[in-house]
Amino acid sequence: MLYTCISPTKVLLSRSPPSPTSLLVSDFTPDVTAAAPILSWRFALSNGELIDLSVPIVDGMPVYPGDPPVTVVPALRVATDGANVQRLHLGSQTGTHVDAPWHIDDALPRLDQIPLERFTGPALPVDARGLAPRTPPPPSILPADLRPGDIVLIITGWSTRFGHPSYLDHPYLAAATAQALVDAGIRTIGIDAASVDPSPSSDGLAASSDGLAAHRVLCGAGAVIVENLTGLDRLLTAARLGRPIEMFLFPLPLAGTDGAPVRAVARLGAPRRDPTRARETP
Repeated sequence: MLYTCISPTKVLLSRSPPSPTSLLVSDFTPDVTAAAPILSWRFALSNGELIDLSVPIVDGMPVYPGDPPVTVVPALRVATDGANVQRLHLGSQTGTHVDAPWHIDDALPRLDQIPLERFTGPALPVDARGLAPRTPPPPSILPADLRPGDIVLIITGWSTRFGHPSYLDHPYLAAATAQALVDAGIRTIGIDAASVDPSPSSDGLAASSDGLAAHRVLCGAGAVIVENLTGLDRLLTAARLGRPIEMFLFPLPLAGTDGAPVRAVARLGAPRRDPTRARETP
């Protein structure tokens, strides 16, 4: 890992963690050229706009077929108890949530075994809007410049149907597209739909003989999947303007579980002067 420290006069890089007294001493090798892409990306985001991409968790909200219903009711009230406290009953896959690999295989890592780095990083929005219901986009839809550490967001436009039966008829990832992401080193994938795989229909019929094909490819590679994102079209606009996008997808710290709700937030940086220029390395 490359550690970067900034003194009042210079940028300092080191292969070992800095000590509390090392910021102004010669423990580091100055290399402003090597640090420039890192600093440029961070400075562009330092005063960025924050966007919430999460579905609100409310009493009686829609859930994936077969999942526990959501209940949010008062447990304590100021008038009688001196404080307001809500009682929650919900499944680990409620609302905007992350799937850990253990979600589909007992032998794979659980949520609290996933590195925190999986839940934040530069985002690449992929425009998959306009597809017919229950249609997978081809692998060719993926950008050519995918890099390990990127968070790939598949934008179907289906989040506008959340709460309607047709929400379950969303586009999904074919196993070949999931494999292309894994082969590119991607380990965090998000989608504005109920699942990266076909969902059961609103009448409860199964989606296919193997309704978890994309999950098996992604989770089998140790990837995490974020589902039920909303409002991702704003990220497409930001990307067209050359604004760097940083995602924060940290789940509730539920120990030993298959997943948890997340507060999905994007930070949009300042537009580049030349939006066509190749993106910088964070």
